[in-house]
Amino acid sequence: MTFRTRLLISFALAVVLTAALATWVVSAMTRHAFEQADDRRSAALVAQFRREFERRRQELVRSVEAIAAAQGTLDMAIALSRPEPDYAPYVDQAGALATAHGLDLLELVAQDGTIVSSAQWPARFGYQAEWVKEAADGKEGFLKSEELPEETVLAMMAVRRVNAGGNDLYVAGGYRLDRDFLGSLVLPAGMRALLYHNFEPGFSAQALTDAAGPVKGAERLASLIEKVRGERREMSRRIEWPDGPETFQAIPLAGRNGELLGVLLVGSSRRELAALAARIRWAGALAAGFGILLGIGLSYWAAERLTGPVEELARGAREVAAGNWNAQVNVASRDELGELARAFNSMTQELIGQRDRLLQAERVAAWRELARRLAHELKNPLFPLQITIETLQRAKEQAPGEFDEIFRESAATLLAELANLKSIVGRFSDFAKMPAPQLEAVELNEIVRGAVRLFAAQLRAGERAAIEAEVECDPGLGAIQADPEQVTRALHNLILNAIDAMPEGGRLRLRTRRTEAGAQLEVSDTGQGLTKEECERLFTPYYTTKRHGTGLGLAIVQSVVADHRGKISVESEPGRGTTFRIELPAGRAAST
Repeated sequence: MTFRTRLLISFALAVVLTAALATWVVSAMTRHAFEQADDRRSAALVAQFRREFERRRQELVRSVEAIAAAQGTLDMAIALSRPEPDYAPYVDQAGALATAHGLDLLELVAQDGTIVSSAQWPARFGYQAEWVKEAADGKEGFLKSEELPEETVLAMMAVRRVNAGGNDLYVAGGYRLDRDFLGSLVLPAGMRALLYHNFEPGFSAQALTDAAGPVKGAERLASLIEKVRGERREMSRRIEWPDGPETFQAIPLAGRNGELLGVLLVGSSRRELAALAARIRWAGALAAGFGILLGIGLSYWAAERLTGPVEELARGAREVAAGNWNAQVNVASRDELGELARAFNSMTQELIGQRDRLLQAERVAAWRELARRLAHELKNPLFPLQITIETLQRAKEQAPGEFDEIFRESAATLLAELANLKSIVGRFSDFAKMPAPQLEAVELNEIVRGAVRLFAAQLRAGERAAIEAEVECDPGLGAIQADPEQVTRALHNLILNAIDAMPEGGRLRLRTRRTEAGAQLEVSDTGQGLTKEECERLFTPYYTTKRHGTGLGLAIVQSVVADHRGKISVESEPGRGTTFRIELPAGRAAST
């Protein structure tokens, strides 16, 4: 991913995250404020219900007391106090009194609990209503379930006793708590009141009503109502409707004896909040979209100012890596990028100077090392040559027979040492003019097996402990493009090094395997091993860890591997042996 792309993504993410955070904060604050206002509205509606309930209760008490104190009621009580009273003249009395005082329910009950007159159910004339005598002692109104011809309703009732002529007459009046009662409540916008009549053992959707009648989808409120019925306390819950959420405050309505007769539910619609939140989200999305476009523009502008100089620096770095140490970058800005460009140009100039000094020092060091190695190699055969010539000079003064014998021996010595000198010069000459590899299809496994056969006698030499050879050739290796003579020469040098590293015997392991790039060859020994410093200098020409050696063997191996576009590495620890690993490409390598 380019820096320009990352910059664009960074700008876009920053804008989107900022817009999302702002949207979330505004939504959360709006929701909190709305919930506080909603709680206040719900509390106000509940308080209004309680005030309305109290007002209706007091109004009911006054109406019942007025009926009880009326002269007609007193006359009725006196008439009913006679032995074997006649209730028939008063059958319709309750209906007229209920209409006159605006009551929904009214019953006149004799001292023995017999209903004398009933406004809401005239046919109940003569039935018993024992509850009236029990409720007459209370001064306040109360809730009660009241049976009507077609239904059972929740009612607010009040009972008063009228005593005349030593006889009691009970006046029981009340209001129905139904849809008309809910319709009389003045509700704020977005709020509604529902009433559940708790007359059945289980939840009944038909028992839930509002000012318009039965509530659609009442089943969604079943769990809340059941919980109120079970715990007999106020609680609230959020209900999800298809057109939006609504919060309900549920209030239990208890009767005179503590029985639960109904549940009042005050609902506050959250559709306005949902709509407002949706508008806020849309606004946030639009802001994010605008921010993304702005981010694209800003990132393009910033990229032009930032990535242009960076790309120029990258171009200069690639040129330096390719060998053009004279590369310079042209960045005219006065900011940190300009300072970096000036530092880059200064660095390349300094590198050129250091390269020249390093090349000069390396050339001097190489010539000194070559002179030291040549002096060391030539000194050994020159000393016998000098001794032999001095011996010949002394033998010249002796008898001809003795001189001839000494001459023959000295001539043999001179020829042997001159051959040694020629061999030394040949090795240095071979390294100086390594030929370019002649590539052809080569079976590396066959080269490895041939090398083991060639050195079999040397591995079992009697003058030293035997060395066990272990060969692991990958049967799926196949052929690679290589110079068989040079690869063989490199392998022989590695085997000779391994033999020299195990004067007391050991194990030589040669292993080949196929890799993704081509082939891998490992030559391992169990010899003395090398230190880390020795491994780092091992492939340097004329460097050797042996007492006798030119230091050219591993340098030749590295040269062969490099000409084949391969790679050689060494792993070793003192006392744990050494492993040389050669990796050669399978394809055709360019010759140098």
